[in-house]
Amino acid sequence: MQNDLQEDFQDQQQHHYQDLIGIFNRTFSSEFNTQLVKGGDEPIYMPANTDFEQYLSCAYHRIIFAHGFFASGLHEISHWLVAGLARHQLVDFGYWYIADGRNAQQQAEFEKVEIVPQAIEWIICVAAGYQYRVSADNLSGIVIDRLAFQHKIHTQVQAYLDNGLSVRTQALVAALQAFYNTKALTLADFDYRGMYEREAI
Repeated sequence: MQNDLQEDFQDQQQHHYQDLIGIFNRTFSSEFNTQLVKGGDEPIYMPANTDFEQYLSCAYHRIIFAHGFFASGLHEISHWLVAGLARHQLVDFGYWYIADGRNAQQQAEFEKVEIVPQAIEWIICVAAGYQYRVSADNLSGIVIDRLAFQHKIHTQVQAYLDNGLSVRTQALVAALQAFYNTKALTLADFDYRGMYEREAI
């Protein structure tokens, strides 16, 4: 626990949400009319020229992440990178979401659709030199097997490294590597605690 707190503090010292906003917007704002924006409690994706609840219409698409948290910014970006251009026209990309407290079946469905975006999130975390933490996003209700979930995400990361990233994801990886002076991605960059236990599961 102490090591996790130290890593969190170091990440906060080295990674500022303003930098992430600048990197994303320089990379994508012109071509995709999309900007990363600091928000409040709830992250959301808002397409351009759309009024929704408290969000007023805006001339550009907005990826709104929670409270200026660097990790939230990376997570919301990963969903944008996964979503196709048609989904970029829909609030929250048109995805369903069930809040905290999901039952076992709902949690299984959540994890199934989260494997791909969390694999992308892990990749862009490494490109930024930032600590990735798997998110099962269910703080109440059933017991979550986070390690089993991370095994599945790691398998998807390996598939991306073997088969290549999308053009948009590769563009962001390159921009993050240039800004944070990180090296080319290798599978060894994605080692994690408990990874060798997967053979027994």
